Amino acid sequence: MTRRRKIHGIWPSRWTFILAATGSAVGLGNIWKFPYIAGENGGGAFVLVYLLCLALVGVPIMMAEVLLGRRGRQSPVNAMRSLALEAGASRGWVGVGWLGMLGGFLVVSYYCVIAGWALDYTFSLGGGQLQGVTVDTANAMFETLMEDQSELVKWQTIFIVMTLVVVMGGVGKGLGVAVRVLMPLLFLFVLALVYYGSTRGDLAAALSFLFGFSAEGFTWGSFLMALGHSFLTLGLGLGAIMAYGAYMPEKVPLGKTVVIVVCLDTLFSLLVGVAIFSVVIASPSVQLREGPSLMFISLPVIFGDMPDGRLFGTVFFMMVVVVAWSSTISLLEPMVAWLVESKQYSRIRASLLVGAAAWFVGLGTVFSFNDWAEVKTFFGANFFEFLDFLTTNIMLPLSGILIAVFVGWVMRYESLRQELRNESLAIFEGWVKVLRLASPVGMLIVLVTTLYFKLSG
Repeated sequence: MTRRRKIHGIWPSRWTFILAATGSAVGLGNIWKFPYIAGENGGGAFVLVYLLCLALVGVPIMMAEVLLGRRGRQSPVNAMRSLALEAGASRGWVGVGWLGMLGGFLVVSYYCVIAGWALDYTFSLGGGQLQGVTVDTANAMFETLMEDQSELVKWQTIFIVMTLVVVMGGVGKGLGVAVRVLMPLLFLFVLALVYYGSTRGDLAAALSFLFGFSAEGFTWGSFLMALGHSFLTLGLGLGAIMAYGAYMPEKVPLGKTVVIVVCLDTLFSLLVGVAIFSVVIASPSVQLREGPSLMFISLPVIFGDMPDGRLFGTVFFMMVVVVAWSSTISLLEPMVAWLVESKQYSRIRASLLVGAAAWFVGLGTVFSFNDWAEVKTFFGANFFEFLDFLTTNIMLPLSGILIAVFVGWVMRYESLRQELRNESLAIFEGWVKVLRLASPVGMLIVLVTTLYFKLSG
């Protein structure tokens, strides 16, 4: 296959790709979901099964998605079109690129709204406005923010501008520079929070909650959570990893590099869990919970009542902003790259167009927490709930299944081997077998069970 012209550029080093892919993989679920579901579903038992699911589902599909990007050297849509032609397959496979690109765009639209909340809380905690608040007061403050449309739109706009500034700079001056700064900063933040939790919280109880092995607490439902999260936590199926793979240097060992990314993503999740639950468990007046309630109600109460809480609470929300920022720049990139390639737009024009569209769609999420909160016109859900379910529970797993099938069954064996030539033959053939069987079956289980419980519930 003739290598295509690299119109977007190439990551300057292997570690730049690793930092970029880790930034794409690490998301809000690493903060407000994984630690809680691990502790509530068997602790160490859940973590072990989760790691097994990563090996059978997350890692193989991530390798496949990076491979598609590096071999296609274009945006997901154009890469899939070229690779389907190379494989002598139906042009319909280009739909995989569209599915991922659209899913990523929709996620950006509501991610920027939620990240705006974190920006607001960063300044609120830093300004001392949350010192000594009670649970009821924190809950009322959060509800007040949700009802203030102008405030929500202000922070949403600021955050999407932050994202556009990076994306407009391109691979070298934008994305590459950002990830080399943001990712070390992210891990510095989480290590500072772990230190705070170990000195001001109950570190032993947090470790027991997360890693205490409880086979009795692990159920079939726990297995489904571990299986689903092993895919969702890596941000797969949204086009971002494929787009980043297109900028990956040819000589970089693909398999080993992906394993490092997965290890860093998992390490971040575990460190965040230790940091958060060290302080949550040490505060008996605040109950364990997950999701936005943990982040925007429980933690502000805890930080507002603990020594040095104002400082470390600010650090926590700065970490949340960085997590969301590194994710949104990766999710916006596929559609921007497609406009540059297919419509010959300048990168600045393409970024502004996609950013404006994401901002406009994001208004639906803003309204979903006030005026449209009770408007359940989307299959019994409001606008935000529908988008969240559609992207997380349908588009992502469906995209993962299609990626596994295309790479495992449609692409030529010689093409795969060429991209993974740095891996041993045994590892390569093992990956192909897992990708053909275990990975799509695992994702199909997640998709079917999710839809079953949704429809029957």
